[in-house]
Amino acid sequence: MAETEKIAQMAEILSDELFTEFFWQKTGTTNHNWSCEDQEKHGNKTHPSDVVFYYDEPYSQSRTYINCDLKSYAKGTIKANTIKEAIESLAKQVACAEKSSEWRELYVHDHVTPEICGLLFVYNHDGEYDKDFSNLLSSVKTDQLDIPKGSKIVVLGPKDIFWLDNIRYDLCLMRGKSGADKLPNQELCRFFYPQLIRKTNVQIEKAKASTLEMLVGPWIILEYKKEQNRKGFIIYYKRKGETTEEFIYLIDYLRHYQVLSEDTDIQIRTLDSAPTAPAIFKKAVDRYIEEMTESNQDSDFSILVRNIKFSKMPQVKSTFSEIEIGMDL
Repeated sequence: MAETEKIAQMAEILSDELFTEFFWQKTGTTNHNWSCEDQEKHGNKTHPSDVVFYYDEPYSQSRTYINCDLKSYAKGTIKANTIKEAIESLAKQVACAEKSSEWRELYVHDHVTPEICGLLFVYNHDGEYDKDFSNLLSSVKTDQLDIPKGSKIVVLGPKDIFWLDNIRYDLCLMRGKSGADKLPNQELCRFFYPQLIRKTNVQIEKAKASTLEMLVGPWIILEYKKEQNRKGFIIYYKRKGETTEEFIYLIDYLRHYQVLSEDTDIQIRTLDSAPTAPAIFKKAVDRYIEEMTESNQDSDFSILVRNIKFSKMPQVKSTFSEIEIGMDL
């Protein structure tokens, strides 16, 4: 029993370290059971909340609360039926949290408009899971989940957590650097949400955190302040980088939302990209400049594009000692 408890704590420790780096905050108590609002339908007297995180939404005057189910599994225990049961249970938790005065009293701040969602966090604590986790989700019938309209459930599998944990580690490393690539403290950093045509960033001062949608998207963009009124952007790029088209799309995104400017330093960081990705990125830069300027000669615009740095970040794997967790070191 004690061993199982220590293994479960691994997911709790990692999630806390990881989401703190993405500016999520915890609210209320952890590992708490609260009363089910539909006991006959759900077959439960209570529902658990391992931990509840929150962040402010950039494009609406609301605050998102994430009811988390934290799982720590060995390779051999990550199975379709186990994941299916966890998702179905989480859906019931979200459905009840939406209408539970007890849950809101425990976790929701009085002065905000809440949006409640669920997160299944599946951490592979032995680091040996090498299958396609998405295949396990195919047995889940989303239209049959008991989840309120407009709410959502997000599942982070072992590969997703590995990706996000490496970003966390890379950000910590960059804060310890010296020189031009040094990342400042969190107070001078924010995740980037552009002003869209139909969506305005209405909480630009408050909404600094990465949303769930950004965490599972093709890239994560961090903006930070530098000395002498300069800005920096780090784009953590999740895709393989196997075609010039995908990099052209990214560069065009940066241009369209006015990230490309003389007072801005930009770098793209990858983890599991194709071996040829740096060469393909360079070809994409050449092609984009030619298509936008009708030449490949130096110009103010071409200099901005060519100054984008492309590099691979170090790969790490977080591990935990059951003995240390038991000793509460």
